[in-house]
Amino acid sequence: MNNLFSIEGKVALITGGSRGIGEMIAAGFLANGAKVYISSRKADVCAATATRLQETYGGQCIPIAGDLSSIEGIETVVAALSSQEDKLDVLINNAGATWGAPIEEFPEAGWDKVMDTNVKGVFFLTQKLLPMLEKAASHEDPARVINVGSVDGIKTPIFDNFSYGPSKAAVHHLTRVLAAHLVKRNIICNAIAPGPFPTWMLSAGVGFGGETDVDWSSVGESNPRGRVGTPEDIAGLAIFLSSRAGAFTVGEVITCDGGSVACA
Repeated sequence: MNNLFSIEGKVALITGGSRGIGEMIAAGFLANGAKVYISSRKADVCAATATRLQETYGGQCIPIAGDLSSIEGIETVVAALSSQEDKLDVLINNAGATWGAPIEEFPEAGWDKVMDTNVKGVFFLTQKLLPMLEKAASHEDPARVINVGSVDGIKTPIFDNFSYGPSKAAVHHLTRVLAAHLVKRNIICNAIAPGPFPTWMLSAGVGFGGETDVDWSSVGESNPRGRVGTPEDIAGLAIFLSSRAGAFTVGEVITCDGGSVACA
């Protein structure tokens, strides 16, 4: 009972870890003793974030560059990780994309980019990391896969991002399918569906131009909790799912949204 929420010594890969929710989870994992790899498309940004997180929270934070919307990019990330580790305790599939345009103008490129990154990338990265996950897994301490979905995959989105909500709904159902196939292999799959957090993606959507160092109170006021999410909120849930405390939670989609789904 004393170490229910411990992730100390675990090795984690957090995709899309150079900013936003991925960076928040990486910070929480580092602060709690995990060894963290973060990936993103832009090598320089990923490296800068890894350095900043390591200087702030200690531990080891290692950047890996790769575009997870393609098999080639996925294989690049897997090769880089497997060259440094022989097992993986926690995979957090957080990398995501969105695209906004009026329905009459919404392009095929916007559909494909979002589906390839948000759905195809989640499946094939998990597939190709199964040997490393199985090597870390045991009946007593399963390996974990955490897919980051969205409340937009549960309720109807308010923005003109027609491929984003369906992609996240697919992530939620894919999580259940993966959970059913992998639980007997001592790999537990769950999903988190975040609500409003102070990220670049939400900032662009609400008119802040991608800036995150802004007054978020106008967005938070419309949330039942009266605020947007914090790093502690999202990292805390990810830590729960990765620790002994979450070892009997399988195939769930857990909202982390301040009540925006249940109470709105």
